[in-house]
Amino acid sequence: MEELVIRDADVVDGSGAPWYRADVVVDSGRIVSIVKEAADAGCQRPKARRELDAEGLVLSPGFIDMHAHSDLALLRDPDHSAKAAQGVTLEVLGQDGLSYAPVDDRTLEEVRRAVTGWNGHGDDIDFDWRTVGEYLDRLDRGIAVNAAYLIPQGTVRALAVGWEDRAATPEELDRMRRLVAEGMEQGAVGMSSGLTYTPGMYAEDAELTELCRVVAHYGGYYCPHHRSYGAGALEAYAEMVALTREAGCSLHLAHATMNFGVNEGRAPELLALLDEALAAGADISLDTYPYTPGCTTLVALLPGWASEGGPEAILERLADDETSERIRHHLEVIGSDGCHGVPVEWDTIEIAGVTDPALTEYVGRRLDGWTTARHLLLTDRLAPTILQHVGHEENVRTIMRHRVHTGGSDGILQGAKPHPRAYGTFPRYLGTYVRELGVLSLEECVAHLTSRPASRLRLPDRGLVKEGYRADLVLFDPKTVTPGSTFENPRRLPTGIPHVLIDGKFVIEDGERTEVLAGRAVRNSPM
Repeated sequence: MEELVIRDADVVDGSGAPWYRADVVVDSGRIVSIVKEAADAGCQRPKARRELDAEGLVLSPGFIDMHAHSDLALLRDPDHSAKAAQGVTLEVLGQDGLSYAPVDDRTLEEVRRAVTGWNGHGDDIDFDWRTVGEYLDRLDRGIAVNAAYLIPQGTVRALAVGWEDRAATPEELDRMRRLVAEGMEQGAVGMSSGLTYTPGMYAEDAELTELCRVVAHYGGYYCPHHRSYGAGALEAYAEMVALTREAGCSLHLAHATMNFGVNEGRAPELLALLDEALAAGADISLDTYPYTPGCTTLVALLPGWASEGGPEAILERLADDETSERIRHHLEVIGSDGCHGVPVEWDTIEIAGVTDPALTEYVGRRLDGWTTARHLLLTDRLAPTILQHVGHEENVRTIMRHRVHTGGSDGILQGAKPHPRAYGTFPRYLGTYVRELGVLSLEECVAHLTSRPASRLRLPDRGLVKEGYRADLVLFDPKTVTPGSTFENPRRLPTGIPHVLIDGKFVIEDGERTEVLAGRAVRNSPM
């Protein structure tokens, strides 16, 4: 007898097709049968050792978070309810060009310091890996949800070139190609970049194109945080489209927003650019989070020249009064490349987290100028995270309707007051943008969060409620599902998602996190 039958569920199968009522039988981590309209068909209903009454609940595939920053959180926090309670069954890590493999001892320490604001410094982590394969093996010991990995181009550049603003030598470029090839062979699904973050931003298009050729050879995709989301955003998007077309590589645009005042109401221009490329045969997808503010580190706003050389060099420049004044002028008058070419508006920047307890009074406050920003950067050694209130709701809604759109939280879990998207992205899509606003139908929205990302990741047996597919499943109440997280209380868990299964095992049961660690590394499928 099979393990589980989910009885009388309203199945939204992830394909975009209309929902239907069914009994769904799960065994050995797979969906083994689906009996449609079982209650009304007059046929013998399937039985199993356990029955779950799903009357009034929607059964859908597990949600795939296409842009996650849980690279260390999955290791330090077995509970990981921030994502599991949302119905997320797979996260894509290694984002924005900076993560923890491949590295050597030097690069690992540099990267840890550079992204302390994203993931913490990692003093509580045993960094017993150096390669992509070893990191994925570490995940395979058991984690809360499944995880795929993107090779971080900035980390690769730090390893092969360093943190200098210069072109790679032919020998260095060859090494970067080998590192990317090795990472893909070991299971990475693609490569990411952070082209407003050092040292990835120092790579010219020719260098990125060569690395994308390697990614394409292994059937992966390129996921850039491109060079601007503010002034020149459309040109930055077009640059990535042209670059990947030249390389013959699939493109997935990370947190594809149109932010800052210069881009208000301009989302249709972005979508027209993408539609033209898609019509010409390009393979493009994108992800967004359903909120207007962004979230990053305070140090990321600095101009690229101020960040050259890595964290210690940044601190030295900040401590020097003359250089600090140059940085301020670049930020406030010229428009820093780190701030997307737009002169910074300090009152849009809210401190989300610090690591120095003496600075906690700043959390939740808007900055009043460069003097305070400099003090925080020096005292907290580049660790503060920020919310940047620069988005536009019209743009958010327009982009999420597009046929290649997927969901990504971009969730930074560090800090006392993180962005609520880390805990609320997926229930916000379902509750706010489906039920309350009607921006998407339920069937459309679920497809955006399940089968579309599964297709981008080339997963042959995930993303649909379908016989033979993996039993990564979510049961939610479409009438009540809502994020609990708010900007005031960002760590509240959602409501209306009573059950989440990974590999047929309950990780959320009756609204409570179980002790099950069913997540594993999801590796690149061979071509």
